[in-house]
Amino acid sequence: MVMANNASAWKIAVIGAGPAGFYAAEHFLKQDEPTVTVDMFDRLPTPYGLVRAGVAPDHEKIKNVTRVFEKTADREGFRFFGNVDYGRDITLDDLEKHYHQVYFSTGAQVDRSLGIEGERLPRSHSATEFVAWYNGHPDFRDLDFDLSQERVAVIGVGNVAVDVARILSRTVDELKQTDIADYALDRLAESRVREIVMIGRRGPAQAAFTLPEIKELGQMQDAGVSVMAADMELDRHTLAQLESDPDRMTTKKLEVMRSYIGGTNPDASRQCIIRFLLSPIAIHAAPDGGAGSMTLMRNRLEPGRGTRLSAVATGITERLACGLVFRSVGYHGVALPEIPFREDWGTVPNQLGRVTREDGTAVTGVYVGGWIKRGPTGIIGTNKPDAIETVNCMLEDLASGLVFSPTGLDMAETLQERGICYVTFADWKRLDALETENGRVQGRPRVKFTRVEDMLSALSPQT
Repeated sequence: MVMANNASAWKIAVIGAGPAGFYAAEHFLKQDEPTVTVDMFDRLPTPYGLVRAGVAPDHEKIKNVTRVFEKTADREGFRFFGNVDYGRDITLDDLEKHYHQVYFSTGAQVDRSLGIEGERLPRSHSATEFVAWYNGHPDFRDLDFDLSQERVAVIGVGNVAVDVARILSRTVDELKQTDIADYALDRLAESRVREIVMIGRRGPAQAAFTLPEIKELGQMQDAGVSVMAADMELDRHTLAQLESDPDRMTTKKLEVMRSYIGGTNPDASRQCIIRFLLSPIAIHAAPDGGAGSMTLMRNRLEPGRGTRLSAVATGITERLACGLVFRSVGYHGVALPEIPFREDWGTVPNQLGRVTREDGTAVTGVYVGGWIKRGPTGIIGTNKPDAIETVNCMLEDLASGLVFSPTGLDMAETLQERGICYVTFADWKRLDALETENGRVQGRPRVKFTRVEDMLSALSPQT
């Protein structure tokens, strides 16, 4: 139910409809006092951010968090404005005229660069692009990945890297049980990839993937996973750390990886190999101009800042033939129009979510949450305490009167006057039902709309 904005309610704008945005809206709307209304905006017609476009299609249970977000959207005082892009359709000046405060949760939208020779060769991609492609993100659905290559290198050993390796290793029958984009399913059905090599610059004890991710890699129908025995021999610094500060989760991950020595299924059609203590220093072109091989530097671990062990080059190199490369070494935020930004951090400078200028003073009425606030760390649930921290500051500032002075305009009317075709949450529910029904026909959880124009067209006959 949507409550009309009124003079007695504080009006909040949330820019970004991912987990950080929904957790903020939830915390606002469950307050008894003060009375708050929340208008949430996203540049896509669909809500949920990386839950829809980033969570691997074979991780359907993780996506169940959207049920919590749907309950928030059903609360009185909530409105969704999809297909409305901050910086294009609305500006900070618009927000100041319509709301008392604005909360930005736009995430970290681009991948970090390796900064090595050959990184931009054809067939060298970011994992971000590939993940968004197979998840049906409209911005990435027309990309092309050469899956005729037999060996793929995935640079990084975080959860995203594991997702990429796993999707490349799955059988078509396994993928048919997911909501992977239909065009990606067709392309992966024709894949000639036979070997995926994951490359970590530090050791197995420092690998960023979680225990469920590394266990799942060894449980696929027709793919084996292996590690080298030499890579599982821990250096003295790591052994000393684990002895002085035992970590149960690291120990369990090491146990799982040791079970992969020698391979889990050598007769499988595809093999995933995990390598450690290696850093790519150059990607080399094949005769056709695309990525063809990579030079890797062998590393050793030495004490760095605090308790962190750093990878130090040994000068020993090796060459790895690979016709397709995905880099998965982290994400970086994108500057927002009219909002302070730290390019070196890839985040908006802030104090507990209050956006700050170069001199450290707070920008009245402007706040951040999620990855654009803290950087690309944590899992979906990490965004909840992060959002609550920011919203609590916003509530303090509401009580202190540190707010914009809106003119009483209603954003729905403003967008209509500008001819901007926005999507409501009721509209999204109709799209959701159509996707689910299209999936039911094929025996799948859903078949996604992957073009904005198709989404709007599907809604137009009933609007």
